[in-house]
Amino acid sequence: MKNYLLILSCLCCWALGSAQLVTGTDVAVANTTTGQVRGYINNAIYTYKGIPYAKAQRFKAPEPADSWEGVRSSMTYGPVAPLITPTTSVNDESEFVFDHDWGYPNEDCLVLNIWTPSIDDGKKRPVMFWIHGGGYTAGSSQELPSYHGENLAKKGDVVVVSINHRLNILGFLDLSAYGDEYKTSANNSLLDMQAALQWVQDNISNFGGDPDNVMIFGQSGGGAKVNNLMAMPSAKGLFHKAVNQSGSFRTAVLEKETTQEITAELIKELDIADDPIGHLTEMPFEQLAEAGTKALKTVEERMQERGEEVPGFGLGWGPSVDGEVLPYQMFSDDAFALSKDIPLMIGTTKNEFMGSIFSGMSIETEETAKMVLQYQHGDKTDQIIDAIRNAYPADTHPSDLVDVDLIFRPGAVIQADKKSMLSDGAPVYMYLFTWQSPVLDGKYKAFHCMELPFVFDNIERCKRMTGGGREAHILADKMSQAWINFARYGDPNHAGLPTWEPYTAEGGTTLFFDNHIHIQHHHDKELMAIMNED
Repeated sequence: MKNYLLILSCLCCWALGSAQLVTGTDVAVANTTTGQVRGYINNAIYTYKGIPYAKAQRFKAPEPADSWEGVRSSMTYGPVAPLITPTTSVNDESEFVFDHDWGYPNEDCLVLNIWTPSIDDGKKRPVMFWIHGGGYTAGSSQELPSYHGENLAKKGDVVVVSINHRLNILGFLDLSAYGDEYKTSANNSLLDMQAALQWVQDNISNFGGDPDNVMIFGQSGGGAKVNNLMAMPSAKGLFHKAVNQSGSFRTAVLEKETTQEITAELIKELDIADDPIGHLTEMPFEQLAEAGTKALKTVEERMQERGEEVPGFGLGWGPSVDGEVLPYQMFSDDAFALSKDIPLMIGTTKNEFMGSIFSGMSIETEETAKMVLQYQHGDKTDQIIDAIRNAYPADTHPSDLVDVDLIFRPGAVIQADKKSMLSDGAPVYMYLFTWQSPVLDGKYKAFHCMELPFVFDNIERCKRMTGGGREAHILADKMSQAWINFARYGDPNHAGLPTWEPYTAEGGTTLFFDNHIHIQHHHDKELMAIMNED
């Protein structure tokens, strides 16, 4: 009898396990405007990867993707954008934590991925449109395991979409001086994102999604791209809510004068003045990328000699005010007015790019901590130390002084202040992720990207970063539900959170995501005032 029950139990486990993944020629077939696609079903979630949403010739604006006959197999990730510096070696420890999937590069990289609970039940689900990080030069929709959309789609009954798009010199080289067909070249990467959002408008109802309820969200460079889309007149109406995670930068985007100077230096570097377009469109990417890097360095040195402001991370590829795609600076009144009706959730992690890691020094004494801060902030150091202690009185280790983020939160506060002060504007919700990872003796704290496994409810998939465990799962359940509710309603509140009031410049309401979720008001007002001094 015992043997019979054991066999029956094994058969039941086998049957349940085999039902988790469903594939076949007639499985998960959906319609798009360019043809049918076939995905697969895992854990009751329909999954599609690498669907072309557009196509583009080098340096030209995106166009609709080509149609195909029959059913296109769409079960694996598509190509990623080529990188300026390809990955040929990694740091063992940090790679263990981040667990990257680098993918395979190809300039034909305008593809997207979809996770949805159903394609034929008639529902209209909120669409959560993810934009990857990596600045404007690196990254992809598959780069981090946290980006996987299955758990979020299943938990929230939502449709998750993620995209690849052109990056670096391919997405931002300004060739507008060389003819109308290149007039948008300085911001083609942003037009790729707009094309993907348009694809969602035209197709997502075939995947159980609601094109009238689309939330864009992104982290780091992806958060900055959220800001860019909010400032693009041509993208207005393609999304309805926005979340910016660690992506608010106080520095201005470049102006056309600078982007055209970079292009001129590139042409000089390559010695192709006789036929610049012909050479640039045909040369191998590696040669183009190398010359572009040299051109950026030369122009940055000139800017420094002229006393001009250089972006905080140095001169690099990225969006610019081109008069076509981006008519405004990101923090201008015109840009904020354009997105006035878009509810915004914005926040950062407490430790982001930690000085105790990036300085390469062991921060065991206050003297060492002060030396690191002195190098970064000069005569403001003593003020900053006092303000950090006032903001985080429970932090007592010397390394805590250099690990508090002073890069992203100041910009987030400026953005939240400005948006919340718009008359009759949509609400702003501010958060701070302060949960401390236990991995590697707690070394990584609330590092840059640490909130992502919690947003996507991917604790187990990202155990190298989170360590797994009950507390992490509890926080992920509450945090991912906040993102789901914001996508559905424009309000992140739910029963698992304290009442999360909209942010105002006067009230400064900030929700702290940690094992103990709580609200504080202007906890670091003194510190932000120092960091945001003109």
